[in-house]
Amino acid sequence: MFNFDFYNPTRIFFGKDRLDVIDKNVPANANVLITFGGGSAKKSGLIDKVKANLGSRKVIEFGGIEPNPRYETLMKAVEVVRNENIDFIIAVGGGSVIDGTKFISLSSHYQGNATDLLKYGFTPITSEVIKKVVPFGVVLTLPATGSEMNSGAVVSYNHGKFPVMSEFSFPKFSILDPTITFTLPKTQVANGVIDAFVHTLEQYITFPVDAKVQDRMAEGILQTLIEIGTTTEAEPENYDARANLVWSATMALNGVIAVGVPQDWTTHMIGHELTALFGIDHGQTLAIIYPAVMNVCREQKHAKLVQYAQRVWNIATGTDDEKIDLAIQKTKDFFESLGVKTRLSDYGVTADKIPVVVEQLKAHGLTALSETGKVTLEVSQKILEQAF
Repeated sequence: MFNFDFYNPTRIFFGKDRLDVIDKNVPANANVLITFGGGSAKKSGLIDKVKANLGSRKVIEFGGIEPNPRYETLMKAVEVVRNENIDFIIAVGGGSVIDGTKFISLSSHYQGNATDLLKYGFTPITSEVIKKVVPFGVVLTLPATGSEMNSGAVVSYNHGKFPVMSEFSFPKFSILDPTITFTLPKTQVANGVIDAFVHTLEQYITFPVDAKVQDRMAEGILQTLIEIGTTTEAEPENYDARANLVWSATMALNGVIAVGVPQDWTTHMIGHELTALFGIDHGQTLAIIYPAVMNVCREQKHAKLVQYAQRVWNIATGTDDEKIDLAIQKTKDFFESLGVKTRLSDYGVTADKIPVVVEQLKAHGLTALSETGKVTLEVSQKILEQAF
């Protein structure tokens, strides 16, 4: 197991009817900005419920944060924060709203050009760069990204998607009420299941470092998602199934299963380019790319792929290659069972667009991906061809 540091200060409030904790966890005299996405949070009455729990505090709303939040939109929110002397932000939404709020928090007191903050990639932005942030809390509406309990964000800018990481980007608190997610469309639920599933795989199917606890926790998350995935999609008000999805998605990317182990993220990096170029949902891009990554990178991932086949899918017979082949097929079948297609061609992307994706990877410096750095542009092209 590798050396590691672990830090996660986010306070979680899980379960039914937890909005009342807002009053005790937001400073009494704060000017509060509520950030959200489309109109569903307003129409459902959730924004009004959040406001009611803020009492007499000054509250301003900022809606319209897009899926894959755009830099330009977020900077409009930054102007609101500055002009209205906002002291605290509450993000009401899923990963995109939370990611966008993290960037707003980091940018609001930054003295330079905020595009600077997009240049760090997976290198955490430190106190040498960020002197002050606006603290924020979360009311989660979509289980998927784990952004409600981690320090990372992804921001869209100039036809690219840019990771932004900082220890100052942890939410102060996150409210995880599964009942709030009951009205989600099936497509978003399916995307959330796949997002959590592939988040886990990116930290699990690499190479062995004898991290037994992390492996078993990852396997537990994967098996839980397999068990409840189609149920929570078909039965949106099944509280137990949805509660397990919400907590699985949080645990998949709150840092616990990541400590002391190598990580991949090839699928996410290629997937980001597919979203930026063709507008394919993030979860859908993961379902397209990850099975191809498993196949093309099977040599470097051999031991963990066999472990995945045996422990997650209970494949006990056959050669190693046969086990891996069956595990890949079962993974694809699981994604398809959620109604999510697993080939580029299913989304209208033609073969001649593959070089365009590769060029975008090159333009964004994504030329040595995976846990080993061996996924070159040529290998990425093979993955895309395999996914077609």
